[in-house]
Amino acid sequence: MSYRYGEYRDGPDPLAPPYDVRSALDRMGDAILSGSNPAHALRDLLKEGLPGARDRRGLEDLLREVRRRRRELRERGRLDGTLERARALLDKAIGQERAELFPDPPDEARLREAELAALPDDTASAIRELGTYQWRSAAARRTFEELRDLLRREVLDSQFRGMRQSLANPDPAAMERVREMMSDLNDMLDRDSRGEHTQADFEQFMSKYGDMFPESPRNLEELVDALARRAAATQRLLASLTPAQREELDQLIEQTLQQAGLDEQMRRLGESLYARRPDLAWNTPERLSGDEPMGMSDAVSALDELADLTQLEAALRQDYPGARMDDIDEAAIRRALGRSAVDDLEALKQIERELEQQGYLLRRRGKLELTPKAVRRLGETALRRVFASLESGRRGDHDQVDAGSAGELTGSTRPWRFGDEQPIDVVRTVINGVRRGGSGGTVTLSVDDFEVAETERRTAAAVCLLVDLSYSMALRGTWAAAKQTAMALQALVTSKFPQDSVQIIGFSNYARVLQPDELAGLEWDMVQGTNLHHALLIAGRHLDRHPDFEPVVLVVTDGEPTAHLRRNGSAAFEWPPTQETLELTLAEVDKMTRRRATLNVFMLADDERLKEFVNEVGRRNGGRVFSPGADRLGEYVVSDFLRTRRTR
Repeated sequence: MSYRYGEYRDGPDPLAPPYDVRSALDRMGDAILSGSNPAHALRDLLKEGLPGARDRRGLEDLLREVRRRRRELRERGRLDGTLERARALLDKAIGQERAELFPDPPDEARLREAELAALPDDTASAIRELGTYQWRSAAARRTFEELRDLLRREVLDSQFRGMRQSLANPDPAAMERVREMMSDLNDMLDRDSRGEHTQADFEQFMSKYGDMFPESPRNLEELVDALARRAAATQRLLASLTPAQREELDQLIEQTLQQAGLDEQMRRLGESLYARRPDLAWNTPERLSGDEPMGMSDAVSALDELADLTQLEAALRQDYPGARMDDIDEAAIRRALGRSAVDDLEALKQIERELEQQGYLLRRRGKLELTPKAVRRLGETALRRVFASLESGRRGDHDQVDAGSAGELTGSTRPWRFGDEQPIDVVRTVINGVRRGGSGGTVTLSVDDFEVAETERRTAAAVCLLVDLSYSMALRGTWAAAKQTAMALQALVTSKFPQDSVQIIGFSNYARVLQPDELAGLEWDMVQGTNLHHALLIAGRHLDRHPDFEPVVLVVTDGEPTAHLRRNGSAAFEWPPTQETLELTLAEVDKMTRRRATLNVFMLADDERLKEFVNEVGRRNGGRVFSPGADRLGEYVVSDFLRTRRTR
């Protein structure tokens, strides 16, 4: 036996390694650290597609394909093709009949000519009156039958896709089978409305009439969906015509169904479909700009696909509240763009699912949020970015991995206790295992064997970072840097100084404490006001709760105080700031000085009034004033914090 090997083409590679969801989180982190929120960051990731994945399209690529297909359909042709074709065949039949009557001298021929001349102008009424006309010309009779066959095929195919082929050579038996199918279908829908329908009933129906339904539905719900979408497209076709065209085509449909003995069954079916799927766009007009006239069946198919593409475009944009990848209809993707697009969509859905299942994302009341696990990872990323910009090798650099989290190593060890964060002494631990288990065999460690390296105790600090959240931060483009700095400082204190107590306070017209898991999704406030007075009040309470800790207070702002807290708890805002606002804020600065807390202020704007204020803060408190660019804010804040901790 011989074997040939080649590229696997039937969908995604089954042997491909699983997608690393952490890289997706890092991609989201880039956007979040640049000021975005988790929902927008995830949407942007899915729009761009999977990083590093070959031949995998993102939502933007799929959206472009959908829009291209919509343009093609809109430019495909006109919707009045059946009316135009029917009129042409009618005129042809009348012309053939007149040619047969012209050389005939009897008065009967003249009466027939008068009857033809008196026919109504609209096609439907003329066809109705010619239904009982006794054709003299055999050619005219054949043309009129061709017209009736055309209408029968187009009308039935507009309701049941593929019926046109079944009735290409109609005979009484074929039409009788269509009538039986319609009756059985309506009976099945009636039983389902009473709760009496079973899957066995559906399978029996499909075994008898399955060739009439090229969609190959697997159950009654799928069959109803296909028929309802096509029925709604037929209604949209009528709504898209001029009033005169609509009336004419409506009459042609009615006549055709009456002639076929299907008018009552079709009425029952239409009512059932509308009752089951009222959400479809049943009477929304569409405009096609092509020049080629389309038959009724082709026009309905085009409008059906256009409706599919319109819904698909809205789902692919993912720009509505609570949007999820599961909202995108896989069947609609397959119909519109093919199997490969389904594979691309499934890969994107997997990313969203994995981020939730692996504990990085959660949905709370329809809002997408990062979990503490994801916030820690993003905080570490922000911290790495800050350290990357610091001078390498500088004394006191905290980008080290060989020091314990509680201080410098003393050289001695002790038995490990639950909750210890000091590094494990591997050598002493293994020696304990060898001593306990003896030599010559595999060393098995127990809990009692572990020893940790003792470290010097560091002085604990109470850290307050006050971050301006006012609208001006977004206008000046400094909000993203402030957000990244807050996350970096939170990560630094948590990982390197676990004995410290850190509190991050955001302030605009009011101030509030920001929780660690809130930082990633934090957005600036769409309000006016810089209430540093309230922020210092909250920071003071944090320092008072830790009287034995060294106080560290850092302020990031781009404007002078323009608001303060009244005695009744409301905020007073005035610009330019009132003397009362400045006095109350500086009074809190004086309280910080009495607490021995040094305020270091990081200015993000070159404003003379701000400079005057922070210089007064420095004079009263003895703290330092920095004026970093937004791209170096994190470096300045972290460096200053580390300098303060080393000094302490």
